[in-house]
Amino acid sequence: MAYGQHQSFYLRDRWLSKGIKHLMNDERFFYNKDSFEVIGLGKNMLQSLRFWLVATRLVEEKFNSEQKKIHHITPLGCTIYKFDKFIRFYDTASILHYELTKEREPATAWYWFFNILSQTVCSKEELLQAFVEWVSREEKREVSAKSLKRDIECLIKLYTAGQTTFDPEEIIQSPLHKIGLIEDMGGIIRKKEGNLENIGLTALMYSLLDYGQRKGVEVIAVDEIVIEEGLWGKVFNMSRANIVGALEILSNHPIYKISFIRTNNLDTIKLPSISAIDYIKYEYERKVEVLI
Repeated sequence: MAYGQHQSFYLRDRWLSKGIKHLMNDERFFYNKDSFEVIGLGKNMLQSLRFWLVATRLVEEKFNSEQKKIHHITPLGCTIYKFDKFIRFYDTASILHYELTKEREPATAWYWFFNILSQTVCSKEELLQAFVEWVSREEKREVSAKSLKRDIECLIKLYTAGQTTFDPEEIIQSPLHKIGLIEDMGGIIRKKEGNLENIGLTALMYSLLDYGQRKGVEVIAVDEIVIEEGLWGKVFNMSRANIVGALEILSNHPIYKISFIRTNNLDTIKLPSISAIDYIKYEYERKVEVLI
């Protein structure tokens, strides 16, 4: 598992588009000596941007034919850069959030907070202590407490920077603040229930399709969507009622609809035959047409 790789900088608006733009011209951009000057960020901020690009799965690190590290833009990265590189849509912010939280790596603190932590309200100190205890149980190696503290502080900022104008440090917004999943009430941190309007139906369907692809399934139980790691109840902190409501709307999609199935008193849904990437390409094309 991985910790503290963000250099204490939360993701900022337009960072992702800047990074992808430079990687389109040079897959070795982040390893060039003058890259921080070219992109206009400090050296630590540049390392942070590299982490966020990989952690949101817009970019993946590979080796080229010369066995040198490169950064390859993923289909998700290409799609978001083409249709919403400045993260105007709530769906895009929610997809980035989903990618951060769906698995243990590379953003372990984010995975833990949304999938493992059961408390919905606690102080920053209690939050850090719970994270330290979980890491100590899960890790064989020793992890620096300072690194874990930086993770918690960065996690909170990622979802709250931009929610208020009272804090001068929040002038620089995070693109994820708009989905409203965390509230910082003077040091008391609260998980907020996911709101369908803020999350977006496109992001919800994308996450279901991606989950189905990763698990190799096309039928998912509603109970699984409520309680399983990497799905709506955990990642978006949605109640069962809101989940069922969203599923009913998605069952009326004009082309790519889900189907409800009831077998042995178990409510399940069958996913449409389309990949997660192709689905958001279709939806983003519709969104862009509406904007035009």
